[in-house]
Amino acid sequence: MKSRPVLEVGLRIASAATLAVSGYIHAQLYVTGYRFIHVVGVLFLLQASASFAVAALVLAGGPVLLRLAAAGAAAGALGGFAASRTVGVFGFTERGWQPSPQSLISVLVEVATLLLLMPTYVEAAKWTRVEITRLRA
Repeated sequence: MKSRPVLEVGLRIASAATLAVSGYIHAQLYVTGYRFIHVVGVLFLLQASASFAVAALVLAGGPVLLRLAAAGAAAGALGGFAASRTVGVFGFTERGWQPSPQSLISVLVEVATLLLLMPTYVEAAKWTRVEITRLRA
């Protein structure tokens, strides 16, 4: 059955692409002014760097752990976005969808990354069950 490997490759390429777009947006915002925001600027640079690196490794066919790292990078960016609009991040707050259009695009690609990686969560859950069973034996 050829469709399964083709689907897996397609999901891997798409999730790497969405993660790379998130990284690009964070890098762009860093360069265009966020680098001057105390602590937050460094976090944007780290998010961009991690997103690019993990996207490249996922694209190269990285194992489940790397795909889970990709999900973590996307979830972390979404968490930072939510925090910056509610409680603040190291004293930094933003309102609504500013900066526009980067905020909206970033949220969309990070949600897409999490959705594209859903088969990874199933695979990780199966792996965890197998390991738990093996350890109990």
